[in-house]
Amino acid sequence: MRVKGGFTTQRRHKKTLAMTKGQWGTRSKLFRRGNEAMMKSYWYAYRDRRVRRRDFRRLWIARINAGARQQGMSYSQLIHGLKLANVSLDRKVLADLAVRDEVAFAAVVDVARQALA
Repeated sequence: MRVKGGFTTQRRHKKTLAMTKGQWGTRSKLFRRGNEAMMKSYWYAYRDRRVRRRDFRRLWIARINAGARQQGMSYSQLIHGLKLANVSLDRKVLADLAVRDEVAFAAVVDVARQALA
C-alpha cells in the first residue's frame, strides 16, 4: 500500500501561496506559478542584499568626494592621505562626517593634507 502525502502536500502548497499573496494573477492562485514566483523572489532578495552594499558604498564615495572638493582636495587624494596618516575611518563614517559635521570633516582633511605634504 502506498502512502499518500495529502496533508503534507496541502500544507506546503498553502505555505507557498501565503508567501505569494499580493502577486499578480495566477502567481498568487496556482501552486506551480506561485512556487516559481516565490523562488524567483528569494533569488532577487539574495542578489539585492549584495547590490545594496554596492549602492551604499557608491553613495558614501560621492558624499566624501563632494565634501573633500569643498575643502580643495579630491576623493582619491583624501583616501591616499588618510592611508599615509594611518587614519582608519571607513567610508561610511567619513560620509557621515562630510554630511553632518563639516568642522570634524575639515579636520580629517587637514590630517590627510599634512600626511601628503
